[in-house]
Amino acid sequence: MMYMHYCKRCHRVFMLNGHKMICPKCTEPLTELQISYLDYVEMDMGEREAFKNACSDENQLCKLKTTYRMYKYSKWYKTLQAQNKDNLPITTLLAAITLDQEKSRAMQ
Repeated sequence: MMYMHYCKRCHRVFMLNGHKMICPKCTEPLTELQISYLDYVEMDMGEREAFKNACSDENQLCKLKTTYRMYKYSKWYKTLQAQNKDNLPITTLLAAITLDQEKSRAMQ
């Protein structure tokens, strides 16, 4: 399924398959949005720009976001949390791990 996500750093709305947590462009944490894919694609360009601007405001973003809770029951999440010594939010932890992996690949 397609889900809508917002990246604060890129200031961009993404249509991604699945409940993603990391931006595919900059590897920063994403915010999953409540709006459905079908509702988003029915918007015209002006409405999309207004929606994106609303997402950039932290107060409005809190009202527009949703939390996918089922990942907490998955094996990968439990394994990751066992390694989470600093008790970081899962999106921050995943972004840090991804950046570390990219740095090691670049050094090779």
